[in-house]
Amino acid sequence: MDTSGFARTWRVAEAKARLSEILRLADEQGPQRIGVRKPFVVVSERLWREKAPIRPPLGRWLIDHMPRGLDLEIPRERGSARPIPFASADAVDDVSDDAE
Repeated sequence: MDTSGFARTWRVAEAKARLSEILRLADEQGPQRIGVRKPFVVVSERLWREKAPIRPPLGRWLIDHMPRGLDLEIPRERGSARPIPFASADAVDDVSDDAE
């Protein structure tokens, strides 16, 4: 990882004690690196949004990636052969009695 963009690396204990300063520096000076063995980088949301790729809405992605040119057989039956759990004939009768 290229660490030349970081002015310094904060120790975790120091970062805990000086979090507000790290957040201010991330906004004013750029990314702040925390930790040595397991490093993390704190960046401002503004910078994150500038660098993050623009993601299309899920609906647009699904339409763009829909399989085309395939002869897919679409099942016409909407019913299910599985029994509905916790449903009994008594429960159905109770509902129909209330409707009358």
